[in-house]
Amino acid sequence: MIDRPARLRDVHEIAAAMPYARRIEGPKGNPIYQVGGKSFVFFRTPQPDAADPDTGERFSDVIMIWVESESDKLALVQDPDSPFFTTDRFDGHPSVLVRASRLADVSRTELAELIADAWQSRASKRRAAQWLEERNRGAQNRR
Repeated sequence: MIDRPARLRDVHEIAAAMPYARRIEGPKGNPIYQVGGKSFVFFRTPQPDAADPDTGERFSDVIMIWVESESDKLALVQDPDSPFFTTDRFDGHPSVLVRASRLADVSRTELAELIADAWQSRASKRRAAQWLEERNRGAQNRR
């Protein structure tokens, strides 16, 4: 299968397909994907910390995705060409932000890996271990 640029609907499809994932609606109707009551993908409402630097207009398409560690976060946000970013509000928080309008800057495969890692960072150890075992077994069977 040929990879392609990621799309907004891929975020929903990938997150919803993760084991034990549940989609809930935030207080303003924004989608939130959780595992075991913990968010791993969160569609933010417009906030003052993510706004156009010229106009001050708040971005309405920011998605927060959890990461495993600070080093994973830095790897995603340090490149100025990366679509991933953070704000001072998220200093010390294990997540990255991305605008839906920049999703095409990553491949669907890269997005799927990022969301799977986000899910794994928030799932219980038992669920994460079970999922990894099943995933590895599936990869071996495809060989």
